[in-house]
Amino acid sequence: MQKLTNKEEEIMHIIWKLEKAFVKDVMAEITVDQPHYNTLSTIIRNLEEKGYVSYHAYGKTHQYYPIVSKEAYKKRFMSTAIENYFNNSYKNVVSFFAKEEKISVDELKEIIALIEAKNSQKANSDIT
Repeated sequence: MQKLTNKEEEIMHIIWKLEKAFVKDVMAEITVDQPHYNTLSTIIRNLEEKGYVSYHAYGKTHQYYPIVSKEAYKKRFMSTAIENYFNNSYKNVVSFFAKEEKISVDELKEIIALIEAKNSQKANSDIT
């Protein structure tokens, strides 16, 4: 999975949201710094070349749709970020957000409860 530029990622979020879109549909979703139609078309073709979108042709018009799911991209993006910025440590990720005061004690308790529940399910499935 090739890395996306910031603009390509912004366009992918729109395509994921719309599920199927012509260039004009994507253009209508951009409210700030709207690119020229031809520029947007080029960005979408770049996404096609990188393997993120494909299209159905209707004459000379193309309707684009994602072939990489948002979930798959998110997993790859987060894995790379954790590896590059947090020494491949999820503890470092949580510590970072705690130090930046971006996560509350209640949210941390929810995360712990999720982990404990997952471990409990795993232990129960290992027994059977």
